[in-house]
Amino acid sequence: MPTPPRRAALLCALATAATLLPAAPTQAIPRTTTPPTALRFGDCPDSVPTPPAPEHVECGRLSVPMDWHRPQSPRIEIAVSRIRASGTPAERRGILLVNPGGPGGSGLPYAVTKRAKLPAGVRRSYDVIGFDPRGVGRSAPADCGPMGGLFDAPGTDPVPVGATAEKEYLAALHAMADDCAGVAAAALPHLSTEQTAHDMDAIRAALGQPKTNFLGVSYGSYLGAAYAARFPHRTGRMVLDSVVGPWNWYDFDARQSQALLRQRDTFLAWVAAHPERFALGGSASATRASYLSARRGLAEHPVNGFGPAEFDRAVYRALGRTERWAPLADGLRGYLRTGNPDALRPAAAFDGPDSRNYEAANRIVKCADGPAPTPHRILTDLHRMRRLDPQPILTGMEATTCAYWHQRPHHRTPLGSPDAPPALLVASEHDPVTPIEGAHRLRPLLPGSRLITLHDDYSHGVFASRGNACVDATTAAYLTEGTLPAKDVHCTGPGLPEVPQQAH
Repeated sequence: MPTPPRRAALLCALATAATLLPAAPTQAIPRTTTPPTALRFGDCPDSVPTPPAPEHVECGRLSVPMDWHRPQSPRIEIAVSRIRASGTPAERRGILLVNPGGPGGSGLPYAVTKRAKLPAGVRRSYDVIGFDPRGVGRSAPADCGPMGGLFDAPGTDPVPVGATAEKEYLAALHAMADDCAGVAAAALPHLSTEQTAHDMDAIRAALGQPKTNFLGVSYGSYLGAAYAARFPHRTGRMVLDSVVGPWNWYDFDARQSQALLRQRDTFLAWVAAHPERFALGGSASATRASYLSARRGLAEHPVNGFGPAEFDRAVYRALGRTERWAPLADGLRGYLRTGNPDALRPAAAFDGPDSRNYEAANRIVKCADGPAPTPHRILTDLHRMRRLDPQPILTGMEATTCAYWHQRPHHRTPLGSPDAPPALLVASEHDPVTPIEGAHRLRPLLPGSRLITLHDDYSHGVFASRGNACVDATTAAYLTEGTLPAKDVHCTGPGLPEVPQQAH
């Protein structure tokens, strides 16, 4: 799809600034920032929803260096939003920066949507601050052009089988890396999590706050841990929800792909337990056969631009939230009965006009954050995944592109610090998007931290998302009172989803 004019202008400015930058040094980014520039607030763009009265959201832009290694380098602007605390001055606890995940998720509207779900005490205590991370949304948005055919519809089958298909698969990854380099040029190493952590500290300074309190979900947990590594003494109360573990991005992607296979098995067994509702088979093997039949049919005969890549993308999205399981099953049944895949198509929020920026930023950040896999390892892991299951889900393997990246980082992103205060980690027991192992692996890097586990739960995103009183009350008490639980907290989840009545 064409790039909107305003975004195109920002991309041009970003590319122009990037061409002025010399190669990045190998030393660590300084732990101090330049003096803050002004952050003046005014009206927000239409993409930011209006909160219910009497609350008011305001937006501003903060100028920061493209390269925090060199504060005098060309500058970009970070888009920031704010909803002020609704409580009394005595209740105020400062600012609470929020990030929805990704990499590539827009945080500008998230200040409104997430704040609406926060417990009342948290809303009364904090100015909720959203921001688009660099390269995302309205903060010098990145683009990778055609991205090696990623946006072709229907797309090439993302699970190559045979030597010829594997060669084409690697060639598409190479083309994607070339496309990113062709547009973003020398900006690539500066659209990293470490640089974004410095932007966060610049927001803190511009708002005149001594500490950054933070709520990060999914990739936001990784960003929060990176902030704590760089600015441990400026880190305040930090909630890391649905935790990304401290692995290289490619290793994380591979672990996620395995977790998705487990989740798909759970989903197919759940569908089989309700044959009268879904009519896809009365056993897990029967529902799996229905699933494979639908995918095979779309691979052989795509319908209106919907083929195997689009199918896998829809499945990837649905498996992460149990409220999407019934619509996925209904979509499978509908396609098998009528040949119409429309009910399987992802919602506009996932596959809409901002998806190009999301997909580009996702890969640019991952490739800027640490070591890359080799093509040989990619194929080796692909063979291993196909031995685990002949039809794996590889949609989340974005870091494969890094094998052909033009400007590879000199080090991996540091996470956590013994000098940072303990954090509160939150995880769902069966989350397939950020497997709970990530929380256990990250916690030693933030000594003294506590973990809330939502047991018997299968969804991604927990605090102020799953409606669990145990999770929400414990987390709210930490944010408002500043006291961590004395020990890890175990909350009871909802179990497998109830089966909704079929729409007529």
